[in-house]
Amino acid sequence: MELSTGHSEQHPELPPADRAEIADALYRYATGIDLHDPVLFESAFAADATLDFTDPARGLETTVPVLEGRRAIGDAVMASAAPLVSSHAVFNLRITSFDGGHAAGTALVEEHYFQKGSCTGQLVLMNVYTVELRRDSRRWLITRMTIENVWFSGDVAVLWLPSLLATRAAGPISLSDRRRASTLGAR
Repeated sequence: MELSTGHSEQHPELPPADRAEIADALYRYATGIDLHDPVLFESAFAADATLDFTDPARGLETTVPVLEGRRAIGDAVMASAAPLVSSHAVFNLRITSFDGGHAAGTALVEEHYFQKGSCTGQLVLMNVYTVELRRDSRRWLITRMTIENVWFSGDVAVLWLPSLLATRAAGPISLSDRRRASTLGAR
């Protein structure tokens, strides 16, 4: 019996230093959010980067725009994360293409969110990050990140309600179609 994972069997060879620097771009992204460090967070992105969180938003019964540009990404994500305590665990990084100047890959990222000063509300997401990167000197920068949700559990209001002001920097967010899902959600 052959199992299909939906992923190609590509596994390009690349120097260990490049593999480490590609992983570091994802770590800068995640750690920047968790430490509320906009400089570290933005260092993960190229100036013309895009961040697409539309799939998880749809699964959480709301909409957000695709964020375009390092500054817009940084402004929106840092403002959204400001009232939260979060932890991101990045694992299972798989590089699917590499040519020395560009790379692409996927990783699993488990995200935990809590309201600062509160022990009651929490939201946990398991997402697949698909990234495209380019080399900038010896550092790798994310040019495109697309996030797809595998599952989530908890109170979606933990993430969305404090984010209303933050998303004004990137565009409108519509909560009008969102149904209340306070204990457990699944796509």
